[in-house]
Order: sequence, then C-alpha cells, then structure tokens
Amino acid sequence: MAAYRLYEMDGAGRFSTADWIEAEDDERAIAAVTSKMASAPFELWQGNRLVARSASGTTEQRAD
Repeated sequence: MAAYRLYEMDGAGRFSTADWIEAEDDERAIAAVTSKMASAPFELWQGNRLVARSASGTTEQRAD
C-alpha cells in the first residue's frame, strides 16, 4: 500500500483540510478520492508528486 495526501481546497483555491489515503496504486487512490469528494476541488499527492487535481467537478490525472 502506498500513502497519499489528500488536500481539500476552499472556494479561494487554498488548502482547507488534509487527510491521508492509502491505496495500492494511483488509479485506486483517485477512485477513492473522487467518490469521497464528489465535486469538491482537491489535490492528491504522493510525496512530492502531484497525482491528481480536481477543479470545477473534473479530475485531471497527472502523468510522470
């Protein structure tokens, strides 16, 4: 399992809360977060790597 950090964003685009997520891979982490967050903006990080970002109800997965 890998550890991910989920940052929820407020209406001004600043981080409002942060939670730890554990998942087997990026796809499972993104699926868990998108089902939890619905349309709220967020960023999902693994260490210093941005995995996914959501704004305005769409999720953008980052490729390395």
